[in-house]
Amino acid sequence: MNIIGFNIRKIRERKEWTQDLLAAKCNLLQWNISRGTLAKIEAKVRRVTDIEVKILAQVLNVTIEELFEDT
Repeated sequence: MNIIGFNIRKIRERKEWTQDLLAAKCNLLQWNISRGTLAKIEAKVRRVTDIEVKILAQVLNVTIEELFEDT
């Protein structure tokens, strides 16, 4: 389980991005992720590695700490 899935979804929705768009932006940074895998991350079903957290923060233009904020 991961603890950042909710924050990823919240930030993505605030930007009015679809899961497909976020996945495409991650793919541009050499992380081959599908919309389905992203959905599993947001649902807290799939674990997230440290490098994936770094990429997500970069793509979403937030700090790593923001991804871990308790909401």
